[in-house]
Amino acid sequence: MRFHAAVLRSYESRFAVEEVILHTGPADGEILVRIAGCGMCRTDLAVRRSAGRSPLPAVLGHEGAGVVVRTGGQDTGLSPGDHVVLSFDSCGHCRNCRGAAPAYCDDFASLNLFGGRKENAARFTDAAGGALAPRWFGQSSFAEYALVPARNAVRVDPSLPIELLGPLGCGFLTGAGAVLNVFGVGPGATLAVFGAGAVGLAAVMAATASGAVTVAVDRYPERLALAERFGAIPLPAASAGLPDRIQRLTDGGTQYALDTTGSARLINDALRALRPTGHLGLVARLHTALPLEPGTLDRGRRISHICAGDAVPGVLIPRLTGLWQAGRFPFDQLIRTYPLADINEAEAHCDAGRVVKPVLVPEGKPMSEACAAASSSGYSG
Repeated sequence: MRFHAAVLRSYESRFAVEEVILHTGPADGEILVRIAGCGMCRTDLAVRRSAGRSPLPAVLGHEGAGVVVRTGGQDTGLSPGDHVVLSFDSCGHCRNCRGAAPAYCDDFASLNLFGGRKENAARFTDAAGGALAPRWFGQSSFAEYALVPARNAVRVDPSLPIELLGPLGCGFLTGAGAVLNVFGVGPGATLAVFGAGAVGLAAVMAATASGAVTVAVDRYPERLALAERFGAIPLPAASAGLPDRIQRLTDGGTQYALDTTGSARLINDALRALRPTGHLGLVARLHTALPLEPGTLDRGRRISHICAGDAVPGVLIPRLTGLWQAGRFPFDQLIRTYPLADINEAEAHCDAGRVVKPVLVPEGKPMSEACAAASSSGYSG
């Protein structure tokens, strides 16, 4: 079958929406999904800085959502017509996958970042027959269709606006999962979130839904305003004496902190803002050594890296859609939709901080229609 997809041909080039060819249908354990919307994540854009490790040309995109068109084999657990959110790929048989920790799959990097599954890779080509890289995060969903391992897909309520749900598979899952799965915050807990982008604001919303007291730190006033709308106390990143201010606001320091920035200065500030035995989680990928200042890990404070919110997508995504329907996780307020043809504009706006979460819609459905769909689903918030 032939359809349109956004192809990145070199690390320096712009995306080009062009015709691609899928030469065979889904194999056993796979599904073919018509994409309704796909979020643009910083991980997609980081391919340009991957030092050649991510193979090109490729179709990127790993926050897809859509409708199952066809299934391969009898054991996918899905049927044509099912609405699904697509998440990261995992092998399903390593020790961590068997232990309900697929985000720490032994093959996570190779499956998602550096080439994908090699089985039948040549069946996906450009219009001239040139090979495209195997599926990005098991999806390659900057496209009208995606061929996906059924393991990646989570069935969702068909009354929900499917074109808006894709970011639940990565960015929003990462922030909310850190709060709900790793920290396990509850009423009265204290949390500082450093970086109020898509991941950080999802963490703020999840913390507010859990009854926690949250401080949000960012350099952009408009993002701090969003964090405040979602229940956080806003603090500019350039504030003098930032750790002391956070400690005063939280009666001696926070129990938890989440850094989404990868900034060494803010990571040290986050550690200093913790109370004794506090826990700092990092979600950003660090590209240089991390210098820790003396005293930052004293008194039982600890630091860990969190991948994909420590989530089992099939468990967390329904929890998040349930919170959304209850008006307690209004992630739609972070989304701006763009037609797939405008992917380069979406990337520019994302890089400039003009949009929190771009979502690419293959058919170019305007946001007004998406909002109407959200209203008809019963969501209000």
